[in-house]
This record gives sequence, structure tokens and C-alpha cells, in this order.
Amino acid sequence: MKQLRHWLPILDWGSRYDRATFGADLLAAVIVTIMLIPQSLAYAMLAALPPEAGLYASILPLMAYALFGTSRVLAVGPVAVVSLMTASAVAPVVSAGLADAMTAAMVLALMSGAMLVLMGLLRLGFVANFLSHPVISGFITASGLLIAAGQLGYLLGMGGGGSTLPAVVSRLSEPQGVHPATAGIGVGVLVFLWFARSRLKPLLIRLGLGMTMATVIARAAPVMAIFVTIALSKSFDLGAKGVALVGQVPAGLPVPGLPAADMALIFALAPAAFLISIVGFVESVSVARTLAAKRRERIGPDQELLGLGAANLAAGMSGAFPVTGGFARSVVNFDAGARTPAAGAFTAIGIALAALYLAPLLAALPQATLAATIIVAVLSLVDLPALARVWAWSRHDFAAMLATILMTLGFGVEAGISAGVVLSILLVLWRASHPHSAVVGQVPGTEHYRNISRHQVITTPRVLSLRVDESLWFGNARFLEEKIEALAACSPGLKHIVLMCPAVNDIDASALESLADINRRLMDAGIRFHLSEVKGPVMDRLRRSDFLAGLSGEVFLSQHEAMCRLGEGGDCGPEARKAG
Repeated sequence: MKQLRHWLPILDWGSRYDRATFGADLLAAVIVTIMLIPQSLAYAMLAALPPEAGLYASILPLMAYALFGTSRVLAVGPVAVVSLMTASAVAPVVSAGLADAMTAAMVLALMSGAMLVLMGLLRLGFVANFLSHPVISGFITASGLLIAAGQLGYLLGMGGGGSTLPAVVSRLSEPQGVHPATAGIGVGVLVFLWFARSRLKPLLIRLGLGMTMATVIARAAPVMAIFVTIALSKSFDLGAKGVALVGQVPAGLPVPGLPAADMALIFALAPAAFLISIVGFVESVSVARTLAAKRRERIGPDQELLGLGAANLAAGMSGAFPVTGGFARSVVNFDAGARTPAAGAFTAIGIALAALYLAPLLAALPQATLAATIIVAVLSLVDLPALARVWAWSRHDFAAMLATILMTLGFGVEAGISAGVVLSILLVLWRASHPHSAVVGQVPGTEHYRNISRHQVITTPRVLSLRVDESLWFGNARFLEEKIEALAACSPGLKHIVLMCPAVNDIDASALESLADINRRLMDAGIRFHLSEVKGPVMDRLRRSDFLAGLSGEVFLSQHEAMCRLGEGGDCGPEARKAG
């Protein structure tokens, strides 16, 4: 039973479900449903798919995550960045004639789900650690800018879209110009949604409404915008006046089934499916961990892979596209008091009712309304001040973040996130191959040894002490050799070099060979090579090698012992003991 609870977290929280929890989850679901209806339609348009695909992406996937997910408040469904990645992946497949857009999107969701489930079964949740925060932040910022820019055309009646910023600018500069009626609706809705998001809730509270009612009304603003613009569209026959409308949306629920796919389609979509899986998982687990920490709950990354994988498999079998956990919706779900994943299941029921009874009304909905909804939603993702913060902290991280932003804007989301992944890995390798090291000296009156560049310390020309703050492996072995060679070359009176190893947790075979080479070269130069503060597990491995037998110097328990034994320490006290 314990093993089954591990694979099906619903058996754990479901066994403690009570009336109070039901009421809290139901209230949260109402608020999130109101928020999700317009977002589902908008993100379907962003993914270049029929509007009903957005509704379908918010039904069965939410049910699947409620069964397998570990986060109590994560709101799964279509999100802006993954929708844009879906559009970028599907477009070339459609152009090549391999499949229609809806089939390609469903196959993409199935492949992403299968990859996530496989990663979960193999316990590969740690892969999220290999994407640095600056790279993810840069990618999301650039995607937000690209999405907002791409929707300007729909907002102004000029035709939107575009997978890169140059393509968007080129489309906006075409001579057909702004369509006045469309622009009036789009800009009006944009201003209204901005006001509702930033000012409406505090205003309603000042007017005497309770917090819950004010929250519901503020979150319902996009739904209000939809109904008002539908009414305007029908009253003034805006479709006949050139305003682009959503068009007929079939009423009903998705019929589960597998899309037709051949190997050519699968191979064409595989790279995009992998990138969507990684980006979706990183975004989702980051949100889930942040919110779980506020309640002192725990998120299992490997189980989250299974939960998101199940959600995407459900999306692929129900006429939808890839989904993941959304930041804004999850925060709303958390603030609204959701206590278990059942809130997501209740949200799915609400969306299902909308698909059954509201779909016929959506035919007269102006696309500009959805464009305004997308712009307001994605601009919250843009964090340009992060560039300044990262610059102040790390030039290397800034370079990676800026490169990710520029690649995403200039060459599209797949190129941007691919560049980000490569840069993240290269940064890890570069840092590991260039470990921090420092020549140290004794702090007067103490047994402490610190960097000579940062502290007033005692040194001697006969003994040089070098501290390396990283494990030694084949990637940085050559760096250590060159460092010690350079120090020995510029110290003519040098008789001893002590390598301090308090931060060395491992020494691989290549690094051991380098240490042996360093020892031989120093012996030829008349310099003895010593080690100090070697950790127990590392010392055990050194004893199993022949390195210690050929070492010209000694291995000391502490740096202070080394200086005392070499006759160069300050107040050494009793005779130091040899490490052993």
C-alpha cells in the first residue's frame, strides 16, 4: 500500500479529505476557472490552434495531474511559453505536409508526456538543476517579449504571429495599416485588463467589498471582457466590418483517442518535444517548490515528472496540446486557499461545463480580445531588471542570460532554449575547470590561513601554500599544473609547496596523474611537494594508490601543522603530529 501511495499521491491526501478541504478547494477552483477560460482560448490562438483545443487542454490534463502530481496547489494547463513553443514546432511540420496542425500538436503532447514519464521512472528529476536560473529567466523574458510583440498585430487588426522578433517587426511594418474598429476593441480591452489586474481589487476593497468577493471580481475581468466584446460584436456586426472573429467553436467534450502519426512526423517533432518537456518541467517544479515551501510541504521532482507526463498524455489523447504548471494560475490557486490537487479536478469540471454550454457564444468573439488577454498575461513574465541584478552578481551568468534573450528574440524559442541549455552546461564546465585558488598565509596570532590578497598575513619565501577550492578531476587537472608551475617559476628561494585540500572532495585518476607529474617536476627543481587538510575518503583512496610512496613531501593533518613541521610557523605549540 505504501508503494501504491508513492505512485498515486491521491491515495495519501484523499484518505484525509474532509468537508472543510472540499469547501476550500471548490472556492479556489471557481476563481481559477474564471481565470482559465479566457486564458485557454487565448493560448490556443497563441499555439495557432482552434480555440476549443485550449478548453480541451484544461480538462483531462488537470484530472490526470490530480491523480499523479505531488503539488497541492500547482495549476496545470496551457501556458504562454509552451504554447509559443508548440506553434514554433507545429508550423514547419504543417508546411512540410507531414500532418495538420491539430494532429501535430496532439502528437507533440503525447511525445512530451512519454518523455516526462520515462524521465520520472528513471528518476531524472535532477535534470532541472542543469538549467541555470539566469538562463531560464532570460528565456522566459524573451519569450514574453516575443509573444507580446506577436500579438500586437492581432490587437491592431494587422495580422499577428511571427516566430522571431525580426519577423514580427516585418509583419507590423507591412503597408495594410491599422484596422480602426479592431484597434479600438483591442486597446480598450488591454487598458481594462491592465486596470483590473493592477488597480481593481484594491479599489473594490476600499469601497467596502470583502477580500474574497473583490478577488473573484478582479479575476473575472477577462471573462467580462469576453462577454462585453461578444455583445458589441453581435450588436454592431463587427465581423462584417472587417474585425477578425474567433469563429465557430464546436460545443461538447473531447472524445479520447490517439492521433494518426508516422515515423517521419515523430522524428520531426522529437527535438521540440524534448525541449518542451524540459522547459515545462523546470517552470512547473520551480513554481511548485516555491509555493510548497510557504506551507512547509514537500515536492517530489521525480513524481512531478510522472504527474506532468500523465497530464500531457491526457492532452495528446483529448484533442489538446502540451501543458505544464502555470505560475500566475498557481499563485491564484494558492492565494484562493486550495489545499489539494482536487482543486484542479474541480477546475476541469468547470472548464468542461464551459466547453458544453459557452462554446456557441464564442463565434462572435473578436481575436483582439484574446490578443489583449495574452499581452497582459505575458508581460508579467518579463523581468528586464534581472539583467542588471545578474550583471552585478556574475558577469558569466549575465553573458549567458543576455545570449539566451538575444537568441530567442532573433532566432526563435527553440534556438533560444537550446542556446540556454548549452550555455548552462558550458558555464558549469568552465567554472569546474577553473576552480578558485589562493596563495595563503598565516593570520598573525592564530592558526588560521587566509588569502594573501585579502588579508594581512605572514608568509615566508621558502614555503608557498596554495589552497584549491574544488575537487580535482580531468577538467581542472591541467589548470592546477599550470598554476603551480607559474608560482614555482616566480619564487626563486622556494623549497616547499603545500597544497591545501579542505574543499577537495574527490580526486579522479587524471587528477592523480597530474599530482604525480607535479611532484616529479618539483623534485627536479629541488622543491618538495606536500598536502594538507586532506579529507578522510580522499586520503583512503590515496593510500590505495602508489602516489604517497613517491611523494617528495608529507601529508599534514592541518595547514598549521605543515608550517610548524617545516619550521616556518609562528606559535606552533607542541610538536605537530603527522597525518595518517
